[in-house]
Amino acid sequence: MKAITYQGMKDVKVKTVKDPRIEKPDDAIIKVTSTAICGSDLHLIHGLVPNMPKDFIMGHETMGIVEEVGPEVTKIKKGDRVIVPFPVACGHCWYCEHDKFSLCDNSNPHAEVGGIFGYSETYGGYAGGQAEYLRVPYANVGPLKVPEELTDEQVLFLTDVLPTSYWGNLIGGVKEGSTVTVLGCGPIGLMAQKFAWLLGAERVIAVDYIDYRLEHAKKYNKVEIINFEEQKNTGAYIKEITKGGTDVVLDCVGMDGKMNLIEMLETAMLLQGGAMSAITMAAQAVRKGGSVALVGVYGMRYNAFPLGDFWSRGITLKMGQCPATAYVDYLLGWVKEGRIDPTDIITHRLKIDEGEKGYEIFDQKQDNCIKVVLKP
Repeated sequence: MKAITYQGMKDVKVKTVKDPRIEKPDDAIIKVTSTAICGSDLHLIHGLVPNMPKDFIMGHETMGIVEEVGPEVTKIKKGDRVIVPFPVACGHCWYCEHDKFSLCDNSNPHAEVGGIFGYSETYGGYAGGQAEYLRVPYANVGPLKVPEELTDEQVLFLTDVLPTSYWGNLIGGVKEGSTVTVLGCGPIGLMAQKFAWLLGAERVIAVDYIDYRLEHAKKYNKVEIINFEEQKNTGAYIKEITKGGTDVVLDCVGMDGKMNLIEMLETAMLLQGGAMSAITMAAQAVRKGGSVALVGVYGMRYNAFPLGDFWSRGITLKMGQCPATAYVDYLLGWVKEGRIDPTDIITHRLKIDEGEKGYEIFDQKQDNCIKVVLKP
């Protein structure tokens, strides 16, 4: 089969690789119909996630048709059309039984994190879904059958973007009357803005430095926008215009934000795991007693973390990898009802064969790229 494979720093290649096969009784094989490139995939090609071997198959936002199931699979069957949430989870450990699927004890026994499709040996070594076929372990747990009347594009983002952006609002405590700052206008940030309104926010401010993404946020999500390169001391500015800061700040940027020179050097020397600019901005933009949710991916340890700022102002910090499996069925209902429509973030539709181009335009932010969907 054809698959998008990791070859090194900022280097992916479409290659012909072996088809996956059933390895355990509760495995399934999915014939991929749609997959997507995620912002956190860029962390891999930027060298920010360790233990990424050459020829590793990328991708964790995948859906398709069930091609084959192991003898112990009862939840899905051959011919079912399913979405596959990005966490690999066993379904029966303490964490899975408490809906903390991204912390599964059994999907990644060699680390303190659960397994993730296409996300390095550090996250379990599971081949990803940017390919023609995907092996799905624990197939009675993750895959969810979706209605035929909904298009792939309507449901594909249930694999990651929708649950992650919704969950970010939940752990941030967004509710009726909240004021919210969303850092980042990539796919997660844009969807987080939509969910903030749906959960009752009365004011939503979006921050980025890329004009076309900010304009998209303003047009489709009706938010206030701030370009942090044009508005210096953005955190302090938000505190000023909101008379003390917003109730909630959602950091949808993570470690791949815009780095200063010191962060570049420390990251290159493996002394730090990427940028911390969004965390610093969040510490300034949140009101006293407010909450900050770190939704974007972080790694390693960080120098100059503003712990004292958070502590002295009584800020609640929530963070982690979204346990997406806990929310996919619920959010599928929102999609069916038309309460949430994620399709406006799709700017590019390409074939798997064009995967290298897809990564380039997404990484380099060419051609007003926000989200790339790939078809085998």
